[in-house]
Amino acid sequence: MGKRIVIVGGGTAGWLTAAYLSRALPSTDQANGWAITLVESSEIGTIGVGEGSFPSLRSTLATLGRSEAEFLRASDATFKQGVRFVGWAGGPTPGSNADDYFHPFNLPFGGDTPGLLPYWLDSAPDPARPSYADAVTVQERLIRADKGPKRREDPDFSGPMNYAYHFDAGKLAAWLREVSTANGIARIEGTVATVARREDGDIASLALSDGQSIEGDLFIDCSGFRALLIGDTLGAPFKSVEDVLFNDRAIAMQVPDERPGQPIAPYTRATAHEAGWIWDIGLPTRRGTGYVYSSRHMSDDEAEQVIRRYAGPQGATLNTRLLKFRTGYRTRQWIGNTVAIGLSAGFFEPLESTGIMLIEVAARMVADMLRGPVDKAALEASARGFNRHMSARFEAIVEFLKLHYCVSRRADTAYWRDNTDPASWPEGLKDKLAQWRHRLASRFDFVVDFETFLPPSWAYILHGLGYETDAGKGALAADPTRAREAIAAFGKVRQSAQAALQALPDHRSLIDQYHRT
Repeated sequence: MGKRIVIVGGGTAGWLTAAYLSRALPSTDQANGWAITLVESSEIGTIGVGEGSFPSLRSTLATLGRSEAEFLRASDATFKQGVRFVGWAGGPTPGSNADDYFHPFNLPFGGDTPGLLPYWLDSAPDPARPSYADAVTVQERLIRADKGPKRREDPDFSGPMNYAYHFDAGKLAAWLREVSTANGIARIEGTVATVARREDGDIASLALSDGQSIEGDLFIDCSGFRALLIGDTLGAPFKSVEDVLFNDRAIAMQVPDERPGQPIAPYTRATAHEAGWIWDIGLPTRRGTGYVYSSRHMSDDEAEQVIRRYAGPQGATLNTRLLKFRTGYRTRQWIGNTVAIGLSAGFFEPLESTGIMLIEVAARMVADMLRGPVDKAALEASARGFNRHMSARFEAIVEFLKLHYCVSRRADTAYWRDNTDPASWPEGLKDKLAQWRHRLASRFDFVVDFETFLPPSWAYILHGLGYETDAGKGALAADPTRAREAIAAFGKVRQSAQAALQALPDHRSLIDQYHRT
C-alpha cells in the first residue's frame, strides 16, 4: 500500500497527533516512510477550552525535539501537580479536611500493594491523622504551599515531583502546528465538502470546497464532535454513558488576574456545586474557569449565574461560552483505513483531564502499528487491536470518574442523590466497592494495560472521600515489627516534605523564571 496519512482537523487533537507522528514514523526518504498531510479549515472553530493535562504529556512533548521552556512560553503554560477537590465528600464542616482533599500525581511512599494504606486506615480513631495523600506523599504539602514541582536547573520534562501542565489551549495548538510543519507536515487550508469511498468501503479521498482532491492511504479523523469521517461517513456506533456520568454541559469563563504577580495554584481546583462542579486553573495572567453540569438537574441560565457568582465581582461582566456535549465513545474507533482521535472518538467531562491523554495514547498506538511494512491484512488486525484497547480504556475511565461521585455523602440536591444511587453505577465499579468494604484493593482488580489511573489514584479518591471500610483493621497490632516500620515511614514522609518545602521554589517565581529566559 501507499504511505500517505491524511489528518482531518487541527486543534489540539490534530496537531498533537501530527507532531507526534512526524517524529515517531519514518519520513518519505526512508524505508516504509510516511508523508503526512493535515487539512484544517479556518471556518470551523475548535473547542479550545481543554486547558489541563496528565503527566504523560511530558514524555510526549519530550519526543518533539523542542525544549520545555519553549513549550511553556509558547502556550502560556504552568505546572500542575494534581487536583484539589473541594466540597465533594459531603463532610461535616465545609472547608475541613473531611471535605477538601487532593489527588496528587506522586505515587505513595513505600509502594501501593498495600504499602502504608492498612496502617493509615487502622489509625482512623486518631483525630490528628493527616489525609491519606498527605500521609504517604510529600506532594500535598507542596501543593498547599503553592510550590513548583521542580527547579529551573532541573532537566527538561523532569523534576523531583511528578507533574503535568495547564496551558492556553489555543496557543498550544498554534505551537504544535509550528512544530509539525517544521518537521515536514504539509498543511492544507480547506473545508471538506464530500468524502469518496472505495469499493471495499474504505475512504479513498476528500473533496474540498475549493475543488481540491486529497487522496490518502490512512485517514485520521480529528474533526471534533462532528466526527466527519468515523461518524458521518463510516457510521461508527456511539455508546452513550450519560446514564452513569450525568454532566453534558459546560459554561467556560476566563478570569483576568486581579494584580500582576499574584500566586498561581500548582493544581486544578475542582469545587463541587449543586448540579456539577467548577474547574479553576491558573495561567500566568489569568485563570481558566468553567462550570460542568447536568442539564437534567440545572438550566443553562441557572448554571451561568453559578459561574458568575464564583468569579466574584469580575464575573458580572466577563464573557462566557456554553458548550454542549454527548458523553460517551465510539465502540469502533478504527474502521478500515480510518482512525478517530480526540473528540471524534469520544468525550468525557474534563474531570481528571483525560481528553489529551487519550489523544496521546491513540497517537502512540497508531505509530507503533504503522512501523514496518503495512498491508491490508495488517491494517485490519491493527484496527481490531486498537478498538479492543481503546474501548477497554474508555470503560475503565468511566468507572474511575464515577468513583468521584458515587461514594460521596452529599444528599443535598437531586444531582448528588442520583449520583450516589447504585442504579447509576457501572457493574464493575459496584463489584469493586462491594469488595473494598472488607478488603484492600489489589492488582487483580485492575487490568493495568487498560488503566489510565493506577491503583494509588483510586486510593487517593476513595479515601479522600472518606469511604467507610474495615480493611486494614488491626494492622498495627497484627505485626508489631511492620507497624513500627510503617510509623517510621510516615515520619520520613513528614521530614521529606519539610526538606522539599525548603528546596523547591514558589510556583509563580518558577514560571516567571521560564518566561524570562
